[in-house]
Amino acid sequence: MAYWWNRTEARDWLDRLERFSLDELAAEAEAKTIAAHGAVVTYSRKVFIPLTKLCRDVCHYCTFAHRPSQLTAPFLEPEEVLEIARAGEQRGCREALFTLGDQPEARYSAARRWLDERGFASTLDYLAHVASLVLEETSLLPHLNPGIMTAADYEKLRPVSASMGLMLESTSERLCGKGMPHYGSPDKIPEVRLQSLRDAGEAKVPFTTGLLIGIGETRLERVEALLAIRDLHARHGHIQEVIIQNFRAKPGTLMAATPDIGLDEHLWTIAAARLILLAEMVVQAPPNLQPGQLGKLIRAGVNDWGGVSPVTLDHVNPEAPWPHLEQLETQTEEAGRHLRQRLAIGPAFARAPGLWTDEALQPRIRRATDARGLPRDSDWHPGTGGAIPERPLSIGIGGDKEIRIALGRVEHGEELGAFHIERMFGAEGRDFERICRVADELRHDRVGDNVTHVINRNINYTNICLYRCGFCAFSKGSTKSERGPAYNIDHAEIARRTVEARERGASEVCLQGGIHPSYDGNTYRGIVQAVKDAVPDMHVHAFSPLEVHHGATTLGLDYEDYLASLKECGLATLPGTAAEILSDDIRDIICPDKLSTGEWLAVMQAAHKVGLKTTSTIMFGHVETYAHWATHLLRLRELQMESSGFTEFVPLPFVHMEAPNWRRGQTRSGPTWRETVLMHAVSRIALDGAIPNIQVSWVKLGPEGAAHILQAGANDLGGTLMDESITRAAGGVNGQEFGVPEMRALAHGIGRRLQERTTLYGLAAGETVA
Repeated sequence: MAYWWNRTEARDWLDRLERFSLDELAAEAEAKTIAAHGAVVTYSRKVFIPLTKLCRDVCHYCTFAHRPSQLTAPFLEPEEVLEIARAGEQRGCREALFTLGDQPEARYSAARRWLDERGFASTLDYLAHVASLVLEETSLLPHLNPGIMTAADYEKLRPVSASMGLMLESTSERLCGKGMPHYGSPDKIPEVRLQSLRDAGEAKVPFTTGLLIGIGETRLERVEALLAIRDLHARHGHIQEVIIQNFRAKPGTLMAATPDIGLDEHLWTIAAARLILLAEMVVQAPPNLQPGQLGKLIRAGVNDWGGVSPVTLDHVNPEAPWPHLEQLETQTEEAGRHLRQRLAIGPAFARAPGLWTDEALQPRIRRATDARGLPRDSDWHPGTGGAIPERPLSIGIGGDKEIRIALGRVEHGEELGAFHIERMFGAEGRDFERICRVADELRHDRVGDNVTHVINRNINYTNICLYRCGFCAFSKGSTKSERGPAYNIDHAEIARRTVEARERGASEVCLQGGIHPSYDGNTYRGIVQAVKDAVPDMHVHAFSPLEVHHGATTLGLDYEDYLASLKECGLATLPGTAAEILSDDIRDIICPDKLSTGEWLAVMQAAHKVGLKTTSTIMFGHVETYAHWATHLLRLRELQMESSGFTEFVPLPFVHMEAPNWRRGQTRSGPTWRETVLMHAVSRIALDGAIPNIQVSWVKLGPEGAAHILQAGANDLGGTLMDESITRAAGGVNGQEFGVPEMRALAHGIGRRLQERTTLYGLAAGETVA
């Protein structure tokens, strides 16, 4: 079956495109690019590994393919491959691009003999071997361009590569005729190449393809090829980028006298690709083939530069040097976009490695990326105590129109929907700075400049838990523990710690623990009573919605009745933990036996109905996406507008080091610093008018990180804690307690005043308003 035989649609598209000027097409293409992809333009920092320059095809424009007599050896040796890969790794590359000709052993006895002597059945067999060496001995991810591949080839190569590629070039059979550029090249027959692209889709291989324009094809034939690619992606979803590559004549080829295609024709084809292809598809153009014109390429619809190497030349176009990476960034920024590195696997595919990559590659991809599927931009991780990364001021002019629209709506008091909230989480450069500034202005307007805190003590009464949350390193399944002893403290010890907390100035104790198999609803009543008996006026802030659910169901009570009984015992407020991500598709992955989203919200709603205020939280940076973050914020806002029961919102960055699911390679390595800042800033904006206080977790971020977040929308430092143990169990190093003198120094360091508060954000005894 051919995807490209509907010439009627192709003619209709061509007629439509040719009704408009190039400027009009480019404007429409740019708008579509920004709407679907925002202001980021990606590139891959890579090394090119020309495994063999032998090829059975004789394309009339190619200088890559050589004869055996022109080479010192038919193939690179494994040691040579690794030498190139290691050189790239030292220069910050993340991708090893293997380029090679099609089945050279079918044409050249020297290639066949070389492979036989080393025990390889084919070029692709040898490619699988050296790609596996690169994976094992470097941090690079292989991308393979070996020409035509079959279903069996994809099955062999998928475990040793993050992505693969094959340029469709053209669907014109005319170009395979005598005297045309593909004459005598069996692998350039359109249906052969289309079948290889189909097989890649069936094999779930993230795939790069594209057009080579200016080799004698017509505009109509280009449109036909674009429609073929569009339909292949619509069926399989596997095309990670579409390259629109312009032909450049090379001396010594049969097409040496053919004029290079003009810039305007290249721009026309890029715009046509953007308009014909599905919105989510990535359009790429090689930046070295149109030097000095990158801004025009961007405005025509390009949002990816492909591979750029600081180490190796472009072996396909050796006469065209790569632009220096600083130059590439400057030109991209001058076009109003932000240049960001990607992996060999495109961002959309890196976000779903379980679907698109072999199981052995998935941990490496997850751990290397952020929630967008782009590489982490620094070595900073929550809980590690590392210095926060510096973010250079963007030189970009312009930015993301949708982010400007979102912030304008907020300034006019409008609520934001999921689209604009999600869009803000992808902010870069000036957009990032603008969001932080607006969030800080909202913080100033809503709650003033005081940095608030409560003096409290954590009492985690047991770490034995029935549940198996994949992110939790705190809970223990029994007295036999993988990470320290299991415990279950009695009421006398709870009372002792409460008295000690009061002696140290605490107005609140925060009590949470695992779901011990012997606990029932009366257990939690007894815990509250132990605190109140010890210190009658101590504020009891206790029990996550999971504990409330457990207590209520063990006694056969509904949430409201059970919470009312806890309130009678002395419970004053609830922590809004166990929320994680309020989307069941994510909960099914990270905590499948825990509360559902609906149950968490129902407990919170019941608490608010019986007069118990609660906090609210999110635990972010593991397997979820920005869309999940937006959904989470909107669900909190919706309940708050109904009940007004949330006192604050507390973003909790995922601390990965000891988390079981991270150790199994199933999650990312926590949020990046950019994402962490934006979670606080965007939540201030999205929850404006609903939840007044945004708290920063000094336990997760340390004093330096907390100070920065307090200038991006947050206003509260939480509690002094005394005996913090949950983050420490996950590998966090920021300590068990953050004292008032240290908090005061932090606040003064950013020009603000520290103010002690009560749990409900009233003034603590002896405090005055600045």
